[in-house]
Amino acid sequence: MAPHPELRAQALRCLLEPDPARKMASIGAMAAAFESGGWDIASEALLVADGPIPGRPAQPVLVPPRLVGRRSMATPEGRAMLIHSLAHIEFNAVNLALDALWRFSAMPAQYYTDWLRVAREEASHYTLLAAHLHTLGHQYGDFTAHDSLWEMVERTTDDIVARMALVPRTLEARGLDAIPPLRAKLAQAGDLAAAAILDIILRDEVGHVQIGNHWYLYLCQARGLDPVPTYDVLAARYRAPVLKGPFNLDARRAAGFSEMELAALADWPR
Repeated sequence: MAPHPELRAQALRCLLEPDPARKMASIGAMAAAFESGGWDIASEALLVADGPIPGRPAQPVLVPPRLVGRRSMATPEGRAMLIHSLAHIEFNAVNLALDALWRFSAMPAQYYTDWLRVAREEASHYTLLAAHLHTLGHQYGDFTAHDSLWEMVERTTDDIVARMALVPRTLEARGLDAIPPLRAKLAQAGDLAAAAILDIILRDEVGHVQIGNHWYLYLCQARGLDPVPTYDVLAARYRAPVLKGPFNLDARRAAGFSEMELAALADWPR
């Protein structure tokens, strides 16, 4: 009898895939097959990648953030550059979800199914943005991009507590703050299709940040750590970006941040 497919190993294979379209299709197939049953989760397995992480195409060229082109809402080219930057963020978000899924062993089964959900939803976001970018006469890879999100993923490969603290509940939580004003600017510029995509992304990102909050608090409790001061230590150790307002307190509250944490945002930057 053939062995059942294994989720974490398949997630690693998806992560190593460099072609964006094939990566997104593979994630969709993996999620659908897993949900149909008959798959295993080898939570104790120590997996090893046999290729560069993450798999990604030769384009876009990655440059420092200050060298990414200016994205003006006033021109179609500027809006295309903005949609491209959002597609790049979602492409990286796909990879970070896959990395969280395969890299960290000895977690409860729900941890892996949570990150499978995130990978599937981020793949949907990327696909929507890439399709919209095509309507603007461009494709993913046409403009430069920066790699700040993935750099934090790389810094936290050795510590799942730091990963949960500094990627979903820090970098992705910044998206909760940034999306509403960006959506308003796109709608004002007449790009209602892009605004509708951002509505979907904001809805889903609340859930993704909530997943990060849940597992951060779970790990802190399991290790006897106080979540609030531990976060400050990790943010300094791993050089997390300084938090800047205005903050979307309603979305952050829905994503599981405590009232103490929300009140403390008034003290940033520290």
